[in-house]
Amino acid sequence: MHQDAPSIRLFHRNTPLPQAPPHPQARHERWRRHFVALLCLTPLLMDGPPAEVNSMPDIASAPQTLPVMEADAPEDLTARAPLPEPDPNQVRILEALSQRKTALSAPELLRLAQTIAEECERHDFEPALILAVIFVESGGRPSAVSHVGALGLMQIMPPTGAEVARKLGVPWNGPNTLLDPVVNVKLGVAYLRTLTNRYEDMSAALAAYNWGPGRIDRRLRRGEELPTEYVNRVNAHYEIKEGKQTGRS
Repeated sequence: MHQDAPSIRLFHRNTPLPQAPPHPQARHERWRRHFVALLCLTPLLMDGPPAEVNSMPDIASAPQTLPVMEADAPEDLTARAPLPEPDPNQVRILEALSQRKTALSAPELLRLAQTIAEECERHDFEPALILAVIFVESGGRPSAVSHVGALGLMQIMPPTGAEVARKLGVPWNGPNTLLDPVVNVKLGVAYLRTLTNRYEDMSAALAAYNWGPGRIDRRLRRGEELPTEYVNRVNAHYEIKEGKQTGRS
């Protein structure tokens, strides 16, 4: 990268995500409970309607004697499995997503939060960085379409999405594949990791994510400065969130 190009500090997985005042601990606990509730309710919400109750059987065809049923043993309340303890990162991601008008249902939000956490862990990114990219790119709207044809949460161009999907072995069913928020995040995070490895600099990687690596490569070969607007917006978005957490203005 050109020596005069702006730099953006690297985001590590251990960097804490922001929590809004006035009571961060209480707010986090509330969202933790919501997350646990969603974990328990999602299977019920995803199931179809209950099966239709069969009509009463013909009494004449019923057996004349009924089998003797053993009495059920009293339920051991202490044997119940405890509720799963959610990943704190997933709780914070879910909270951040829920503050946006995503038009996603509760189970869809839960799955998206889990996907972001998992992909950040897989590709060694801080979730706050990926959330900043998502909010700058699409405002958190999975159906967002740019004037140049970029699609979804992370605003991926269809040719780029198809190439990354092929490398990852993700089924590709045309550009509309990018409107699936889970697939979009998987492809977008993997693509950003490819760019970060390529340039070994977060500012250059973010600039290439926005402008395309070909244009960034030409600028670097000519010794020109990298474009700064997009990088600054992502960085500013993160800094605003962090400032809320630490009390900085």
